[in-house]
Amino acid sequence: MTDQLSRAFAALADPTRRDLVARLAADGDATPGELGAPYAMSLQAVSKHLKVLEEAGLVSRSVDGRRRPVRLEAGVLDLMTAWIERYRRETEERYARLDTLLAAMPAAQPTQEESAS
Repeated sequence: MTDQLSRAFAALADPTRRDLVARLAADGDATPGELGAPYAMSLQAVSKHLKVLEEAGLVSRSVDGRRRPVRLEAGVLDLMTAWIERYRRETEERYARLDTLLAAMPAAQPTQEESAS
């Protein structure tokens, strides 16, 4: 699991790869040429980015006649989300405890300097 998470987070460290994943999430399957159209890069460069995403388990490629679509694989994203969610919940619990502690403290009285301003 950790190795897969490490590969996925490393793959998404690159802004171009994050954008490719976002476009696949929004638009569905696309060919490498379709994915690379908005970028000023070669098809070979797009394919290299896709290979990194594929090795991380974030996308898969298939054959549909002459078309070679790339598909987003939600399973790894679910794994990443679960990992992040665990730490988000722990952080929220810490803030809730801090809120409780602060609410139990007496209110501070303003000093003469603060009252004068």
